[in-house]
Amino acid sequence: MNLFILLVALGIFSETTFLTIKKISEKTNRPKGRRKVYVDTSALIDGRILNIAKTGFLYDNFVIPRSVTRELQLLADGKDMEKRNRARDGLQTINELERVEHVDTDILDDSYLGRMLVDERLIVLARDNHGVILTCDYNLEKVATAERIQVLNINDLSMTLENKYHQGDKFRIKIVEKGQNPWQGIGHLDDGTMVVVDGAGDKVDKELDVNFSKFYQTSSGRMIFAEVSGFKKNRAVKQTSGRKRN
Repeated sequence: MNLFILLVALGIFSETTFLTIKKISEKTNRPKGRRKVYVDTSALIDGRILNIAKTGFLYDNFVIPRSVTRELQLLADGKDMEKRNRARDGLQTINELERVEHVDTDILDDSYLGRMLVDERLIVLARDNHGVILTCDYNLEKVATAERIQVLNINDLSMTLENKYHQGDKFRIKIVEKGQNPWQGIGHLDDGTMVVVDGAGDKVDKELDVNFSKFYQTSSGRMIFAEVSGFKKNRAVKQTSGRKRN
């Protein structure tokens, strides 16, 4: 009997030791330097925070004060239909963020801050806890910046990633090789973006002034389509088709 009890005790000890080592290992392997990111109402209503979090670019602790969730709830119960729908989307965003594996999302009880407005609470929390504020609110960004608090503005991020060319814009590019179709040439922008130029199939090693026509963004990168001034694609396609039949 004593031997049986000893074996059971050893089994329990081994299991406990294994679980303890596993938990320590998980904490050790977590990315270091996680910031506390205090999320405001505008960022949750905007919704793009969810897509950003899902990409895995952010390994941070998202902290959502209860004053923010309360503000969303009040808007969701309000009479303004547009604000009500957007607030409900914001509450749904919180639920979705809690399921994203790349980030930790916590709801913080900030009632101890008394009757402060929501934006004031965010500034105090970020300042006192060496955190940053995630927002889409331009005015909050300016106030927080004045307080020397780092701000992550989703609108700023969107502008940074936005394609700087628009349909009809002109730019100069060197054609480095032929494209998939005989009337196309390939060039690259300074950042490495590939540009497919219609009307440049016979212009390899030449620099051309071309007009931007289309832009595609995929998970494998982005691609720009442009054309040489005066190029008629339909005519080129017909000429190529005629050569193939002959």
